[in-house]
Amino acid sequence: MPNKITNSSNPPHINKLPTQQINELSIYTPEQTQSLLQISRSTFMRMVKNGVLRANKVGGQYRVLGREMLRLLLPTEEYEKLKGFVNRENNI
Repeated sequence: MPNKITNSSNPPHINKLPTQQINELSIYTPEQTQSLLQISRSTFMRMVKNGVLRANKVGGQYRVLGREMLRLLLPTEEYEKLKGFVNRENNI
């Protein structure tokens, strides 16, 4: 079978990255969180258990605020800038 040729200049793994944006004020299910962070269910549970990812149980199911995912992904100073920008935009 011939190799698939793409017109993109990006390496193949870059094209598979999620295109969704994480909204700081949105609430995500574990499945959505796992997809956005590209982690397995066991990694999600371990991160919650160890306090690396803060999540709340609602009706027996975990929910994660978008700001928690951003806190993990962004360097501290970038997260603080984003948080300040969102607060000004929402007049919080």
